[in-house]
Amino acid sequence: MRSKNILYIIVLILTSCESDDTNNNEVFTETLATLVAQNTIEIDNVIACASGSENPDEIIAYVYPRPGASDIRYFETENTTVDKNDYANYVQIALPAEDFFNGYLKTFTRQTAVEKWVIISFRESGILHLSNPIRLKHQSQNTSFSTNVDINQEVVGSPLFKWEAIVQSEDAIYFQVISDGANELLSGTYTFEPQFRYYELDNVVLNITEEIPPSLINNTNYGFTLMAVSEDNWVNTFISTSFITAF
Repeated sequence: MRSKNILYIIVLILTSCESDDTNNNEVFTETLATLVAQNTIEIDNVIACASGSENPDEIIAYVYPRPGASDIRYFETENTTVDKNDYANYVQIALPAEDFFNGYLKTFTRQTAVEKWVIISFRESGILHLSNPIRLKHQSQNTSFSTNVDINQEVVGSPLFKWEAIVQSEDAIYFQVISDGANELLSGTYTFEPQFRYYELDNVVLNITEEIPPSLINNTNYGFTLMAVSEDNWVNTFISTSFITAF
């Protein structure tokens, strides 16, 4: 009986000492540094960021996998005190890449109570491409979620979206998506200004729209999504709303 009690206590202690990472995703022991040493790499060439969610211990990382990209992977550090530029501090976490806007973007959902640095990688034309480090802030500065955006439809078929009211000092760039009723991405653009007019590129600084998008149809439901992103690739504000065209 005594041996059973001791065994129970040991199990209890081990359980209480589990990591603050609240899911059971496999952690690979090989570091990103090992992968980098084995490949030709290109850095600062993967469009990626991360946001919080309604769950305070959950983050969602977003990545744009260019056509031809494959082998998309998620790497993270133990915490944010380590050197974000040292690839030896990053280990891969076995997370599934899920579709966002029907696969135009991909997401990784991670359960963790610990803020970390994250890097997303993929292969393209035989080269390993790496994102800039992404700073998770879901504990100290979680993402603000909203449906509020000003939509001016005075110009026929070319609504103007403005979001000055939600601008934060940490915002470095804004990513906006216009989607149709089936959640297909019509346009994906980045601006420094807190506004975008469909589909004018005068103030667009980065464009991931792969084809010229279709004209909007009158009296039809569309979606607008915005991510206000900081220099360390954290989404400060996430806006998602629908609207009906009225010409």
